[in-house]
Amino acid sequence: MEKLDACIRNHDREIEKMCNFHHQGFVDAITELLKVRADAEKLKVQVTDTNRRLQDAGKEVIAQTEEIIRCRVQQRNITTVVEKLQLCLPVLEMYSKLKEQMKVKRYYSALKTMEQLENLYLPRVSQYRFCQIMIENLPKLREEIKEISMSDLKDFLESIRKHSDRIGETAMKQAQQEKTFSTTLQKHNNVNYGRNMHLGRSKILDSKNEMTLKRTFEEDDDHDEEVLTAQDLVDFSPVYRCLHIYSVLGDGEIFENYYRKQRRKQARLVLQPQSSMHETVEGYRRYFSQIVGFFVVEDHILHVTQGLVTRTYTDELWNMALSKIIAVLRTHSSYCNDPDLVLELKNLIVVFADTLQGYGFPVNRLFDLLFEIRDQYNETLLKKWSGLFRDIFEADNYSPIPVANEEEYKIVISKFPFQDSELDKQSFPKKLPMSQSVPQIYIQVKEFIYASLKFSESLHRSSTEIDDMLRKSTNLLLTRTLSSCLQNLIKKPHIGLTELVQIIINTTHLELACKYLEDFISNITNISQVTVHTARLYGLSTFKDARHAAEGEIYTKLNQKIDEFIQIADYDWTMSESDGRASGYLMDLINFLRSTFQVFTHLPGKVAQTACMSACQHLSTSLMQMLLDTELKQISMGAIQQFNLDVIQCELFASSEPVPGFQGDTLQLAFIDLRQFSVGAPSSTGLLLNPVGGMRASSKKNNIFAQFRKNDRDKQKLIETVVKQLRSLVNGMSQHT
Repeated sequence: MEKLDACIRNHDREIEKMCNFHHQGFVDAITELLKVRADAEKLKVQVTDTNRRLQDAGKEVIAQTEEIIRCRVQQRNITTVVEKLQLCLPVLEMYSKLKEQMKVKRYYSALKTMEQLENLYLPRVSQYRFCQIMIENLPKLREEIKEISMSDLKDFLESIRKHSDRIGETAMKQAQQEKTFSTTLQKHNNVNYGRNMHLGRSKILDSKNEMTLKRTFEEDDDHDEEVLTAQDLVDFSPVYRCLHIYSVLGDGEIFENYYRKQRRKQARLVLQPQSSMHETVEGYRRYFSQIVGFFVVEDHILHVTQGLVTRTYTDELWNMALSKIIAVLRTHSSYCNDPDLVLELKNLIVVFADTLQGYGFPVNRLFDLLFEIRDQYNETLLKKWSGLFRDIFEADNYSPIPVANEEEYKIVISKFPFQDSELDKQSFPKKLPMSQSVPQIYIQVKEFIYASLKFSESLHRSSTEIDDMLRKSTNLLLTRTLSSCLQNLIKKPHIGLTELVQIIINTTHLELACKYLEDFISNITNISQVTVHTARLYGLSTFKDARHAAEGEIYTKLNQKIDEFIQIADYDWTMSESDGRASGYLMDLINFLRSTFQVFTHLPGKVAQTACMSACQHLSTSLMQMLLDTELKQISMGAIQQFNLDVIQCELFASSEPVPGFQGDTLQLAFIDLRQFSVGAPSSTGLLLNPVGGMRASSKKNNIFAQFRKNDRDKQKLIETVVKQLRSLVNGMSQHT
């Protein structure tokens, strides 16, 4: 403590020293402060006054500053709003644009706008509620666009279904005109130009020729209408829109499958024909037009879209359609009995095939079908010409054609190639050997060739093939139709011997005219007859068969006529003595034969000779059968004499050479068997009465007729009768000559 006190005292001393040392300065400072005090008071007053005045002056500045601050806050807020609006306005503008596009049905553009909204604009302002509403509405709008576009597509499909026939008709018309145009151009410039049938494709032609031909077709066109394309007749925009829309939405494959499925259904409907299609050409035309319209649309879709339809798809669809078309045409064409309708059908098929070939579809099977229809066409022609031939034969008078003067003669030979130097030397009036049916038949055969040629045109076949087709069809006409008509004509009961003779003469001249028909076909087709593969006409065999049939019918009718005379024979087998002259029926028969054989002068010699020999043999056989009749029980001497007179008359007829050309007694040999029953000569052969029924040669025959040789009176009477008949026969022949 003592030390502490000492220490404190030391420090106090030091403090006292220090204070003493600084005391003067402290005093000076206090003095100085006292001096400043007054100034400080004054300064305080001044500062207070200045502060008051400053505060008074700063109130307006503060107010303006606060206003500035408020304005700057507003400005900042406005800037922020402007920035946000600049982000939102494009979104709103795009959404407004979307609504407008939906309103005007620009759906593909609307989808593009939606895509931009989703990918570019909406993410920038996704924090705003209205953007969420937009985002929620966009899928709904997409579905709405899909539904609307699908509805438009269905309307489009319905539209092309209704307009397919008009589209096809327009396409076929243009194809036909282009074909005619090309043909005319070839003739005009003597140059072969290729044909391009696709609609909308143009040809590079010489401008002068093009304008000339164009004016020609415009003058010849009955309708004077501009040829429209498929694009002009149908609005394809629904397909494009729907395809683009579904492609954008990622459903392109769904759309393609739906479109192809619907078009296949429509193809089946188009390929289904009406039950009465075969009755009129309009039915076929509408059927073809619908099919062409369908495939024209598909071809257009193929070329203007990518992937909606492919060439493989169209080829598959065409092959299916082609099989159906061929089946339909086979069925319905079989009902056609009118050759004009079949020809119209052929022309439609050719135009149909040419049109679709121009679009790249293979049509070889259609032309193969035309060959089948050609056979049917020939059948209908044959039926038609069969009726024409029958009418000609019915109207014919079967008399030689009389010509009074040179003019009439030229008219006949202008219709039929007839040449006869001997007839040319004769003066008018004169008669041509054939009847009126010959030139008419010849003309109709030529008309048939023309009709057959009409079908062969436009089949894209060579002249050689056409020539072969014409010759084959003409051969069918001759060998089947005309031959059948001739055979039926010959068999008709009202056709007599005179008509049969004329038919033989007619067929001879028609046979000679066949070579002129061959020349006629060669001139049409420009194919020489010396060509190795050229078929020949079978008229030779046709008319030869007809002549043989007519000859056989002549023999038959002659025999039938002889039978008719024989049937009226009324022999009195019990008569006591003969009439002294031949039987009346036999004289009538001989006169008939004589006049008939005179008609045979125009026949070939062998035909007339065969007919005469056949008639004499049949007469001999018929007379023999009268004697050998089983019902004949007995016969008198007078009956035998009368029968012998008839036999003598037959021999006289045979010896008078009714038909020239027989050698010696050839014709008389026909009655050699009857001569066995002759009487009045020692060497004559007798007859044996058969009590059972009939007469036969026997070794006892001389016992029965021995009394005839002893009866000089009967013998003399018989000789006188024969002499009288010979004289009357000679006189009759002289008068006839």
